[in-house]
Amino acid sequence: MSDRKERAPSRPVRILPRRTAERERLAGRPGLRLPWRVKAMSILLAVVGLLCVSPVARAQEICDAGAAEWATAAEANALNVYSLEWTPFDRVEYGWITYLPLIQKELDTRCAPGSPVFAARLAAVQARFALPATGVFDPAVFQIFRGLWQERRPFVMARVADICPEPPPLRELGYLVAEEEHADRLTRLLRRDTLAAYRRMVAAARAEIPEIAADPELLQIFSGFRDPEADAARCATEGNCDGLRRAVCSPHRTGAAVDLYVGHIEGLGVDSTHPDSRRHMSQGATYRWLVQNAGRFGFVPYVYEPWHWEYVGEAMAEAAAP
Repeated sequence: MSDRKERAPSRPVRILPRRTAERERLAGRPGLRLPWRVKAMSILLAVVGLLCVSPVARAQEICDAGAAEWATAAEANALNVYSLEWTPFDRVEYGWITYLPLIQKELDTRCAPGSPVFAARLAAVQARFALPATGVFDPAVFQIFRGLWQERRPFVMARVADICPEPPPLRELGYLVAEEEHADRLTRLLRRDTLAAYRRMVAAARAEIPEIAADPELLQIFSGFRDPEADAARCATEGNCDGLRRAVCSPHRTGAAVDLYVGHIEGLGVDSTHPDSRRHMSQGATYRWLVQNAGRFGFVPYVYEPWHWEYVGEAMAEAAAP
């Protein structure tokens, strides 16, 4: 995981076309027919969005409110959530469903992207940051979200100031027990306050989500405190400290960063940054629970890595919450 300032999209953006003039304006590609698979995906997303919301939340939140005003934007979002071709990080991705849980959290809604409420709240963010308030997701509003998420990570703010935090003294580090460590990688150490908060968080997750309770592997740690000298040596040996996946000055040196097992695709690693891998992780119940609840225990996310969370303390995490 990295502290490098993330790059702006470098590839042109393509949204699959719509049939009416207004839809074509939103898509920017008139005259093409919409593939039936994308239509099916938009319907599926709406269903999944409803299933992921608790009955209480569904009863309290009317997702089709404002349908007359935001219907066109809602339909555009329902389509481009799978079809947008863009480069949010270092390679082309299709759609933005990987980032949907974090965006829904930021917008304070569980409504699916194909709903008028989602479009209206997205438009409010766009207006707040002087962007055209279309209610349609695009790379410009993602840059806003990404900036907000990064600002909530004290380590990143230190790196912006060209400060590389010193590692904690060994007396401030505590040992994990075997049940907390992922079998692939034994990490052993975390800062004591981070370890205590992690244990509270895992206990809550297992109590609240049957899927997590049934699988002891979920939320195990596969990377915690990493010795800066060892990290630097590995960077030199492997030559892969590009700042996005790994950095010479890593937040793991603080003992307050944890990489949690949130699932993986067979054949890809637990920390694979392939777009398919990150999308798979972000749609699981474990990651979705973390997005909604990790702040209660003082943890904030890193958008590029669904498995990476940093402890900033309950007060700071709650204060930074949208």
